[in-house]
Order: sequence, then C-alpha cells, then structure tokens
Amino acid sequence: MTSTPSSSGPSGPGSLDPQVAARLRRSADGLVPAIAQQYDTGEVLMLGWMDDEALHRTLTTGRCTYWSRSRREYWVKGDTSGHFQYVKSVALDCDADTVLVKVDQVGAACHTGARTCFDADVLGAVEGGAGSDVSSLDQ
Repeated sequence: MTSTPSSSGPSGPGSLDPQVAARLRRSADGLVPAIAQQYDTGEVLMLGWMDDEALHRTLTTGRCTYWSRSRREYWVKGDTSGHFQYVKSVALDCDADTVLVKVDQVGAACHTGARTCFDADVLGAVEGGAGSDVSSLDQ
C-alpha cells in the first residue's frame, strides 16, 4: 500500500492515541526513529522509521510496521521475508523523539540476511576501552 507518512498527527478512527501523538517529537518529514531490540537478550537488531500510522499499527497488531523512506510505503517486518518481529513492549525515550520496540525476532532482522544490522561493520573501540572516562566524548 503506497501512501505518505501521516506527519499531521491522528486522523480519524483507528489512528494513534492522541495523548501519545501529542508527545511525539517528529523529524521535519513526520518520522521518528524506531530501534528494534531483542526483548530477552537486549541485542540491538535494527533501526527503522515510523510515523503516527506505523506506530499505531505496531501498537495494535503486535507486529512491527515501519515507513520505508526509499519505497515511500508502509511495510510489516516479515510479510515478504518471513523474518517476523513480534512486539513485546514499546517505549519512548526521554525526549520522545525515538521509539524503542522490544521484539521477539524470528529469523534475520537485517535485509542482508544477518541476525542484526549492527554486527558486520564494527568501527572500533573507544580509546581506553571498557571502564574509561568517556565524558569528554559529550563535548
């Protein structure tokens, strides 16, 4: 189904809860990043994008729905790949500009067939390693 992201907020029955919609801080194109994390191991699986409608569908169907920026359409994780994400919980970060979706991932999360999108291109460790003072990185 091709459509445009619903950046203007809730629109009619079946839309995102107005209280949730009012809290979301969206990008200029009406989207929020959605991090998918394996609920029982904490493994970070992937990053997708959601608008109000995608978040509503995710919350009400128990399956992750994302907005594809390249295809300009909604997609439900697993509908074409068979690699489903079953939603366990959904949370907003402290700024309400990122969604964390804890899922039970069945199969690969990455479109390349890898378990996660973050295991193939490790850039390196922060100098000083574990336990070092990294407060200077925030400056």
